[in-house]
Amino acid sequence: MFGWSIGKNSLLLGAFALVTAGVLAGTYQATRDQIADAERQAAAAALLEIIPEDQHDNDLLTDTLAVPEEALDTLGLRQPEAIHLARQNGQVEAVIIPAVAPDGYSGNIRMIVGVHRDGRIAGVRVLTHNETPGLGDKVDLKKSDWILGFHGRSLGNPAAEDWRVKKDGGAFDQFTGATITPRAVVHQVRRVLEFVDQYHTVLFPDDVPEKAPETSENTGTTQ
Repeated sequence: MFGWSIGKNSLLLGAFALVTAGVLAGTYQATRDQIADAERQAAAAALLEIIPEDQHDNDLLTDTLAVPEEALDTLGLRQPEAIHLARQNGQVEAVIIPAVAPDGYSGNIRMIVGVHRDGRIAGVRVLTHNETPGLGDKVDLKKSDWILGFHGRSLGNPAAEDWRVKKDGGAFDQFTGATITPRAVVHQVRRVLEFVDQYHTVLFPDDVPEKAPETSENTGTTQ
């Protein structure tokens, strides 16, 4: 009788597990599209904060280019991620680059940096971080407008030696009681600009000079 009771309970537990798994699977299938849509909207919102709708006529989410593998270290990435392209009439006018500052006070600071064709920063947004509330978390636009100070900056504005926080003799403010976090962000934003400068013709192919017409060896005329 005791053995039968154990067997019966095992069958009931097994049946319960199967029913629970079925319910969870059904719930996942029903909500998967909703979750994916919500994630897409959140990603699109972050991109649109940097490049508003009136500055492009393409889909920022789907019009992308993979980060070259040889540039992963420069951007602080472990694997290739998508660079989002902002186009007007087919021409790339700005790019939004993913980057990670690995030297924040509490670890990685993940961000996106928008850069115009002429090298000016369109905007910077921190996506995720683990910085101290009330101190380092001021890199988050929800906590402070500090991150807006990068708008319009470029490799020449300020000068190369001034791409540091003021405590280090540079042009950028730090936070009261927190220097490591803004220092890490400033350093990584500059590295993004260096990446854009190095890969400019890849990111903005329309800036590649047209090939000179070939010359006929026989006539000396152009073809």
